[in-house]
Amino acid sequence: MKTKTYVITGASSGIGRTLVDRLAADNVIFAGYRNEGHLEMLKKISPNIYPFYIDYSKPETILPACGYLLSKCTKIDTLVNIAGCVVAGPVEKIDMNEIRRQFDVNVFGHLELTQRLCEILNGGRVINISSMASFGIFPFISPYCASKRCLDMFFNSFLIENKRNIKVISIKPGVISTPLWGKSVDENSKNLDKCVGYEAEMRFLITNAQKNGKQGLSADKVVDVILKADSAKNPKLSYTVGNDAFFAGLISKLPQKLVNTLVQLGLKTRMKG
Repeated sequence: MKTKTYVITGASSGIGRTLVDRLAADNVIFAGYRNEGHLEMLKKISPNIYPFYIDYSKPETILPACGYLLSKCTKIDTLVNIAGCVVAGPVEKIDMNEIRRQFDVNVFGHLELTQRLCEILNGGRVINISSMASFGIFPFISPYCASKRCLDMFFNSFLIENKRNIKVISIKPGVISTPLWGKSVDENSKNLDKCVGYEAEMRFLITNAQKNGKQGLSADKVVDVILKADSAKNPKLSYTVGNDAFFAGLISKLPQKLVNTLVQLGLKTRMKG
């Protein structure tokens, strides 16, 4: 099997860590992390792993990370954009700085990293971990939904436009058991406490996030699809992972008014349950 060079962001936990573990034995991996406590852990996985620091909530870290990658690589076979976060709450209450952070992490960071690495991505692939949230049918996480849709739209245009034969693939998982859910509760706790008038909905949101972190599909299911798309000669533009993602895609094709009615009914039913 040919040794390939991967750049993977969000590599220290969840889907990213699982992907690193699966690829490390036979490939060269540049593993992006933001928690400096994870540096030594990544180094211990394999001598084939080269960790680098990047934190999209701090855009000033992107340029040094790209400088490091360009100094170490002459060719990247696959860039896997995984790093992400979830900003939650009712639209009327969400702090605008939090919305900006959502787009810095889930959209602008991935765009800038990809732009700066284009010269060594010729003929390679960009695999983005989007979400079933990109179908846009989930209330109280509108910044997350919008950021994932935006990510897909930007990179679809990049696929059409680029003259470097770079393929772009969007992976849209449903609910996956990863630390993302616990982190989202911690990161949003102060904002959710300020949502006067939406207390019941916010309690449900927190409980549901905690449940997702324990009961979702395993990250291995997503990694299986990433590896399938990476090895396919002619990969699909988009892959869903999980029945919930598949059905979210189907529902999103219905008339918007009907979708809204179904979502409102489903939310009321689940909150009563």
